[in-house]
Amino acid sequence: MRLLGINTWVWVSPLTDAALPGMLATVAALGYDAVELPLENAGDLDPAATAAALAEAGLAPYVVAAMAPGRDLVATDPETVRRTQDYLRAAIDLAAAVGAPGVCGPFYSATGRTWRMTPDERTAAYAEWREHLAPLVEHAGERGVFLGIEPLNRYETSLVNTVDQALAGLGPLLGPALGLALDTYHLGIEERSSADACRRAGEHLRHLQVCGNDRGAPGGDQTDWASIVEALDEIGYDGPLCIESFTPDNAAIAVAASIWRPLADSPDDLARDGLAFLRSLSGARAHAH
Repeated sequence: MRLLGINTWVWVSPLTDAALPGMLATVAALGYDAVELPLENAGDLDPAATAAALAEAGLAPYVVAAMAPGRDLVATDPETVRRTQDYLRAAIDLAAAVGAPGVCGPFYSATGRTWRMTPDERTAAYAEWREHLAPLVEHAGERGVFLGIEPLNRYETSLVNTVDQALAGLGPLLGPALGLALDTYHLGIEERSSADACRRAGEHLRHLQVCGNDRGAPGGDQTDWASIVEALDEIGYDGPLCIESFTPDNAAIAVAASIWRPLADSPDDLARDGLAFLRSLSGARAHAH
């Protein structure tokens, strides 16, 4: 049975040591199996304290990293690349320390950065991406962690919008330490069929984030959830289904994700409704705490 998880961005940003124990207690009390821990800045979470809090809450961890302004692996200066690599290494190290299998996110350029490219320029950008990503894949592999690359919609990036682009861009780097992390919100904008996109990702799909087409709770929205679950069953996906939505109360995260209004009456309502729907999906029932 696939684990059901939720990202703490539903409630708080950034996630820090002070907020962590209470946040994990809330997630566990709601009945989730797993939690996505966003590491917005290196040092926000102490690995030992995080591991202890996870054990206390009985939650399986997954780490996500944020490509804030100034974090880029392509079309930028060497110092920016180095700083971005250092940040992502810190996220990998946190994942290894707390027992998370992977670190997921749009690890290519800052969220919201867009520019036009000719086909030749895109090919060159993908080559540069692989060059600067390769040492991170090696670092992850050495620590028993995978990187999950997330395509974003056209308003948040111009580099990797679709599964096909991600597969083409990553090419020979794909393997045990590098796969794809898909998000139904972005799939709903960029793919002709979200289910077929999951099928094309196939064995490379390592992590799936789920939310309604409006970024709110999954369920009762326009997304064809039955077809997505059917595709996940076909490819043998046994990773988690993790709700990713965002609090509108943090200015930086709200602007980055274009969250201009509350997506539920309260974060707890969003989490509760989303979990109830995910439990109703075939092959996605959560374990009882």
